[in-house]
Amino acid sequence: MSKPNPLNTLRARADAFWQVRTEQERKLLRIGGIVVGLALFYSIAIGPAMDGAARLHKELPQLHQQAAEMQVMAREAQALQGQNTIAPTPMTRETLNAGLSARGLNPQSLNVTGEYAKLQFNGAQYAGIVAWLDAIRTESRINVVDASFTAQDAPGVVNATLTLRQGVR
Repeated sequence: MSKPNPLNTLRARADAFWQVRTEQERKLLRIGGIVVGLALFYSIAIGPAMDGAARLHKELPQLHQQAAEMQVMAREAQALQGQNTIAPTPMTRETLNAGLSARGLNPQSLNVTGEYAKLQFNGAQYAGIVAWLDAIRTESRINVVDASFTAQDAPGVVNATLTLRQGVR
């Protein structure tokens, strides 16, 4: 003797349930089934897609900003690869004066305190100061902490106050 098929048994029970219902109950059950089916379809297919699109629309500018920041960091990392890994010579009054003299710059005052230096220029060439700052940045890892430039009447001539700091980047 074979076992009855569970699918056929379930179908027979559903048919029996349906047959004992009145036409009004059948109509109400059909409408309820359609509403439940539509709600299920919305919650599975449409709702998550709309929520994802709204979230993406909100997060996309932030993601673009993060991507731009990462590109800047990648360029900076690539630039740092070429830098000298040997520790630079300590910043002293003599080393700063030697670099300034080599570029034809003569500061009005030069004070070195620890890893900081403060320089005052009167009537100096702006291009010379910028070239010197670029050289000490790459050669000695000396960075500008604060800078103030005042243009003079002659083109390219400035008064400047600089605060420098030597440190490992």
